[in-house]
Amino acid sequence: MARRQIKTALNTRLSTFQKIYLLLIAGFILGPFIPLIIQSFAFRWAWPDMLPSTWWLEQREKSLLPLAWDYVLSPYSRVWEATINTVFIGSVVTVICLAICLPAARVLAREKFRGKAAFEFFLSMPLIVPEAAIGIALLMIFISLGLAGSYLGIIIVHLIPTIPYMIRMLTAVYQGLGRDFEEQAMILGASRWQVMRLVTLPMLLPGVVAGALFTFLVSTNIFLLTFFMGQGKIITLPTLLFSKIAGGTLDASAAGITLVVTIPGIILLLITERFIKEEAFGKGFGN
Repeated sequence: MARRQIKTALNTRLSTFQKIYLLLIAGFILGPFIPLIIQSFAFRWAWPDMLPSTWWLEQREKSLLPLAWDYVLSPYSRVWEATINTVFIGSVVTVICLAICLPAARVLAREKFRGKAAFEFFLSMPLIVPEAAIGIALLMIFISLGLAGSYLGIIIVHLIPTIPYMIRMLTAVYQGLGRDFEEQAMILGASRWQVMRLVTLPMLLPGVVAGALFTFLVSTNIFLLTFFMGQGKIITLPTLLFSKIAGGTLDASAAGITLVVTIPGIILLLITERFIKEEAFGKGFGN
């Protein structure tokens, strides 16, 4: 027992090189956020100053208009409207995507049919064709159908890049699941509905949750297709951010909006770390 504990301690101890390497990776990933956070609290920050010469808190009492975070959190910025639209569209897209991809992934994982390879390649086309080409082509169709500038049009167009991701993820989960447990349940007298409800879905649930989170994240970060189909009538966080940085400058309010845009990804990352573990894919959520 003591020998095992010593061996575990040796395996968990990092060398100096490994620590430096991990710190460099963390700095490379988190480094860009540091000037972004500083910029969101700055009023005047000119090159080559290392820090802002005037901070937002120093200027807020003198300004007649809301600045920096005062502006971001005010109705003038339309951040709350964009956040509600982003969450609503992403949620609806995720639910529809699950309804479409669950049966399709089951067929692709377990059935063999003529043209299967061509069909799988066809599903990957939205990931290959540039979004601009897809957006321009669909915009002409959606204008004639009256869907441009509507929530329905944006939801439909968001399904195009999200379905390939969801199908690939769920197909891999189905392939790893196998049929043994389902066949054993049917031998014991379970109906198809009971097998699906009590055996298949609990084992698929970790993969379904992971696919849903990833699909929601992809949907909330789609800009070009949303920009085309929204027609300026429906704003989301990506389109709002683009309108703030289109001039090529990043002021305090734009930096604040950028940080707000990253919040959904951070929340989903925390949820993934909490609930989607490697053990969960092997045991399901029931254990």
